[in-house]
Order: sequence, then C-alpha cells, then structure tokens
Amino acid sequence: MRQEVFEIVQKMDKDNIRTQMALQCAPLITGLKVANLLIIPSKNEKYVGAILDGTDISYIRLAKSECKTTFFLYREERLTAWLMRAENRVLLNEAGYSGIILSDILQTIQMRYEAYVQKGKAFPHEIGVLLGYPAEDVKGFVVNEGKNYLYSGYWKVYGDLSEAKQLFYKFDRAKEALIELVSKGIGIRNVIESCSSNLLLDGAA
Repeated sequence: MRQEVFEIVQKMDKDNIRTQMALQCAPLITGLKVANLLIIPSKNEKYVGAILDGTDISYIRLAKSECKTTFFLYREERLTAWLMRAENRVLLNEAGYSGIILSDILQTIQMRYEAYVQKGKAFPHEIGVLLGYPAEDVKGFVVNEGKNYLYSGYWKVYGDLSEAKQLFYKFDRAKEALIELVSKGIGIRNVIESCSSNLLLDGAA
C-alpha cells in the first residue's frame, strides 16, 4: 500500500462499514474477483443490507458471534460461471458438493463455516474456490497443510506465481482507489453502482 494511502487509512474509522468494504472487498467491487469475505463488528451488521440491497452484489451471512459477523459477498452470474469450470467442479465434488446449483453450494458452505466458528469443526478450505482462488492453490494448501507455498499474498500460491502476483498487484491498486474515494466522502454504494455499470459495459463489448 502506498504511503499516502496508508496515512489516509490511519485517519479513517476502522469500524465504519464503508471503510471495511473498501479495505476488504475492493477486488469484488471492481470486478477483479467473483467473491469476498466481509468481516465486521456485529453491531454494524444492519448496514450491509442497506448498502448492498438493490445492487448486483449479493450476500449471505456465514457466521455471527457477539463481537463480529462474517458475510460472503458475491456477484451471482460471475460466481456461477466460475464454479462451473471443470477444475473447480472437481475440487468441490471431492469436498462433498454433489450439485451444481449455486444456492445449494452456498447453503452448504454456510453450514460448514458456521460449524467451524461455533463448534470448532474443521475449516472448510473449499471456500477458497468460492472466493475465486485458483483450484491448484486451494488444493496445494490442503495437501501441504499451508506450508511449502511459493508466495503468500491474498492467498498462498502453489501454482502460477506470475499470474498470482499480477492479480495481487491489481487487488492492491483497487483497494487504494476505493479508499481514496471513500475518504473523499463518496458513498460506497455509489462506488459499487459505478463499478457495476462499467462491468456491464465491458461485458457488452
């Protein structure tokens, strides 16, 4: 993160939902990723719907504790297309997901993630595929138990290092851009709608 942006972040309210969306979900908002987790103080849960309802970003609550709540944010069409890729289908099948209906997949990951948070069950590593991580990296993480990775950024890389580094660079730039916009008083919903319109234009082209 550039120094000037880092200094902006230091002055921002870290609990503010708009700040957290910019920090955590910039790759999704700008169309670089199909999904993102959003982890916020539970007291701010009510603001998620106020910001996202009516936009093209959908969300489900994965788990809630007294202190924090975890949401899964995604663009439905893009996530569905991503999960239909052969390598992703294979990984999900190996993880016990037999169907291809997105709502069923999300219901299962919600149950598994909540069981991890509330009951200490095994972490559902397949969530990495739902978050847009390459299947090779998700499988590599599981097989190597999080060790022997080539690089650690937004996730641990076991496959194409060059492509991952390029993506991570784009994610950083997206985060910086959103932080600067939010710090200037531009509403995060306005940013989402603007990015969504640009994505639609890109798709039409």
